[in-house]
Amino acid sequence: TVGNRHGLLVPSGTTDQELQQIRNSLPDSVKIQRVEERLSALGNVIACNDYVALVHPDLDRETEEILADVLKVEVFRQTVADNVLVGSYCALSNQGGLLSPKTSVTDQEELSSLLQVPLVAGTVNRGADVIGAGMVVNDWCAFTGQDTTSTELSVIESVFKLNDAQPSAITKEMRASLIESMT
Repeated sequence: TVGNRHGLLVPSGTTDQELQQIRNSLPDSVKIQRVEERLSALGNVIACNDYVALVHPDLDRETEEILADVLKVEVFRQTVADNVLVGSYCALSNQGGLLSPKTSVTDQEELSSLLQVPLVAGTVNRGADVIGAGMVVNDWCAFTGQDTTSTELSVIESVFKLNDAQPSAITKEMRASLIESMT
């Protein structure tokens, strides 16, 4: 599954019951579309924010068109660190992006220019370069694997500008309970 504030794409294996449950959980303004795609692990082959999407070079043209229409994004066929699984090797928000540490500086600059957001190379979960398997992010918060180090979290907070907003009382309460439950 891959999505943004405009829509959500789900694989063809999604049942009608699952689709209805998802529809009931989201606002009516969010479009949901089932996609017939050979590369069915959509989150591994697509990385997107609200404006642009990086996709696996072999993604079907029809899927690319659906992606552009439902998520309202500009689509770029690209690799990250010479890997076609763009959703696995990077994470994007409207504020920034984290790329596999194997991404060259030249590629980082090219992708940053293409996406129009700041990008950095980094890791999650104590050095894992499969970013998409270790974190999810939006414009307000990120969730990472338990093994993610303080240095990795610092890079994540910085590139995604997660400390720019003042935390609300709810956020403070969530942080306190999370820290309490982990100690």
